[in-house]
Amino acid sequence: MALSRDELARYVDHTLLKPEATPADVKALIAEGADLGVFSVCVSPSMLPVDVPEGLAVAVVCGFPSGKHHSSVKAAEAALSIAQGADEVDMVIDIAAANEGRFDDVEADVAAVRGAVPEGKILKVIIESAALSDEAIVGACRASEAAGADFVKTSTGFHPAGGASVEAVRLMAETVGGRLGVKASGGVRTAEAALAMIDAGATRLGLSGTRAVLDGLDGDSVPATAPEPAGY
Repeated sequence: MALSRDELARYVDHTLLKPEATPADVKALIAEGADLGVFSVCVSPSMLPVDVPEGLAVAVVCGFPSGKHHSSVKAAEAALSIAQGADEVDMVIDIAAANEGRFDDVEADVAAVRGAVPEGKILKVIIESAALSDEAIVGACRASEAAGADFVKTSTGFHPAGGASVEAVRLMAETVGGRLGVKASGGVRTAEAALAMIDAGATRLGLSGTRAVLDGLDGDSVPATAPEPAGY
């Protein structure tokens, strides 16, 4: 299979999560996302509600970026975001709980937010893979699946340990076995990197420099085993 520029764009959550982002910045993000043909725009919850054209989904983050929020607070934030028009919620787990092997706590945290994100809306779980051991990555993915998540996601893009890696995406994809989507996010800045993530099993990409990635698409270096992009 070959990915055209338009097909690669449909993998993308076009993202703006800078603390200094303004409503004008978000409006420009939406316009650019619509022009590029991305799947969604991803913004901070305080920027909602937003007006988007038909066919463009709205994603927001939750418990972002540290994950060190009470589960009830994360659930309330998610519920408000849905009420204000979000189609998808990307929540951050408590990274320490995963690193300490407290996967029941991770599952309970995700389940609390799942309860606030109704059927037909997507819940993605950010595990901050660069800050976890392989064992913790697997455990966090399994806990997310048990709690009813729709996706597992590598990174916030704000952690000093780094963002997405091909190795983490591959491990996450192997763990969820196609039952959940896998979102690669954080530090994916070139077409080559984006295609490598898809080849490893990513079904969604979180990009802030989407135009540059699409402009760099070579057509000759497209992975032959790319999965279909996962939507909602």
